[in-house]
Formats: sequence, C-alpha cells, structure tokens
Amino acid sequence: MHTEPVASVRLDLWLWAARFYKTRALAKHAIETGKVDAGGQRAKPSRSVRIGDVLVVARGEERYEIEVVALSDVRGPASIAQALYRESDASRFAREQAKALRAAERAGFRAPETKPDKRARRLIRALGDLDAS
Repeated sequence: MHTEPVASVRLDLWLWAARFYKTRALAKHAIETGKVDAGGQRAKPSRSVRIGDVLVVARGEERYEIEVVALSDVRGPASIAQALYRESDASRFAREQAKALRAAERAGFRAPETKPDKRARRLIRALGDLDAS
C-alpha cells in the first residue's frame, strides 16, 4: 500500500481495488468492451482516475453511476473498497427498482418441468369441473 497519497491511478487498477471486478483482467476487459464510461466517454484501461471523476460502470444487469472519492491501487477489505466511491441516489434507486422487477419476474408462473402424473391430472380435471359450474 502506498504511504504517500497518489494523484492518480489507472482505471482498471482502481476498479479492481474498488471491488467492481474480481480480477484486473476482468476490469480491463470490461473497459475495452465499453462497459465503463469516464466523464461520459468510453475510457481506456490506462486512463488516469482522479478524485472527483464520475464513472458509469455496467456490471451484468446492474448499472452504477459513481463519483470517485478516494484512490487506491491495492485491493483491500470490502469496507475500505466501498469508501473509495459514492454512488448517486438516482443510480441506487434505479438498481433497486430493476432488482425488484427481476425478482417479480422470477416469482411469476413457471411451467412444470415434467408431465403431470395420474394424481395431478385428476386434480386438474377436478379444478376444471369447478370452473365450469
């Protein structure tokens, strides 16, 4: 860990240290494929990150809009990693809404994996008779 404060850190290194990606190679790949924007523009893995920079990180189905609050080039505990950035309230709200929507979609009707057995067919038939009367 650096003892003197650093003025800037590589983007891929900072994303790894902030625990957005498990490895630096994954962070570099995400940046190269356009999943990370810095200041509204596509970035390169070697771009310098400074305090106050605004980043948009797309990870899976989640999208984070964050402001860089601190710099680090080493990966530490999650509590320290979360102190490296501040997520906007709008971004947090949008992520929670999307998460709730995905959970609701999963909780909906799911077709059975197998055909109904004899007992299940009788129950289905009995329910069908109730609706007809």
